[in-house]
Amino acid sequence: MSQWLHRQWLTRGWLSVLMRPFSWVVLIILAMRKKSYLYFPSRIYQARVPVLVIGNIYVGGTGKTPVVIALVKALTQKGWHPGVISRGYGVEIGVTPRIGQGVLAPDHFGDEPALIASQTGAPIAVHPNRKKAIEALLAYAPETDLIVSDDGLQHLALARNLEIIVQDQRLVGNGCVMPAGPLRETIDRLEYVHAIVTNVAQRDLLGQSDFTRPSGGVTTLPKTTNMALQIGLFRNLKHHQTLTVTQFQDLIFGQSLAAAAGIGAPERFFESLRSKGFVLNETLALPDHHSFTANTFFSLQSRHILITAKDAIKCEHLQDERLWVVEVDAVFSDPEFTDWLSQALRTDCTDAPLH
Repeated sequence: MSQWLHRQWLTRGWLSVLMRPFSWVVLIILAMRKKSYLYFPSRIYQARVPVLVIGNIYVGGTGKTPVVIALVKALTQKGWHPGVISRGYGVEIGVTPRIGQGVLAPDHFGDEPALIASQTGAPIAVHPNRKKAIEALLAYAPETDLIVSDDGLQHLALARNLEIIVQDQRLVGNGCVMPAGPLRETIDRLEYVHAIVTNVAQRDLLGQSDFTRPSGGVTTLPKTTNMALQIGLFRNLKHHQTLTVTQFQDLIFGQSLAAAAGIGAPERFFESLRSKGFVLNETLALPDHHSFTANTFFSLQSRHILITAKDAIKCEHLQDERLWVVEVDAVFSDPEFTDWLSQALRTDCTDAPLH
């Protein structure tokens, strides 16, 4: 159903026309919310350290989590002490934010926050109220000098110094807001962020950064760069054996191979494997944030099964020796992108305007 809906959203077909009146209602609500914060700026929380928001306007998965991980790692290497806040999708948080560092339980923090924490080592606080999350995080890790908000682009109650939008090759779909289209906000929102990262296939990494330019009046366009996920290592989830791409190809030579993914765009994962020369005898596309059990892989008969790092943190308990985690790194087409980001954060930035 989700895949069908996204296919419909890539066109201005009958569904888009039918849903357009409902989108007008959404547009009115969005405009009222923005005006309420413009007229009452005291409602906006200003943290005592810089805030970097990484989000999207296209509903669903666009590859935001790998960007968050890559940028947190890069900024740490450049001398920052970043902490991450997240809503904790799919987890009942309660009144008090949950705070942790290192290896965290995905059913307690959410799968994406747990993945970010394990791969970056940065402290993370999870709560729908970003103000509560930030204050709890700063109390837990007072050395934190930068807040990275995983999502929260539409959370107008949080002041931010820089905004990055992550999109994929679907760009803005049919250009309509939900439910007539896939957008959380109107296209002109792209004009007022500081950077746009486009998640592309590795073969398209060095191509021109694609940016749908609205017919607005701004003169300073955001910085753009492409990002691709580069396969690095394969790790057996049960035995913890780690192999390079070549070593793994030698290991599975002549044996059946499957891939499974419970992410926003499973086909993107499958295609990345095929582009490396892997022949997938079976694929299993699961809903985003899927809860894995021993029965999840029952239908797959292949000798080896490839899964994403995001799914792996929810499969540790399965003890299935067929499962191999595909470890990836986000690579940017602009090699100076993280340098620019670090410098921009150190500059006296004003808060991003509400548009």
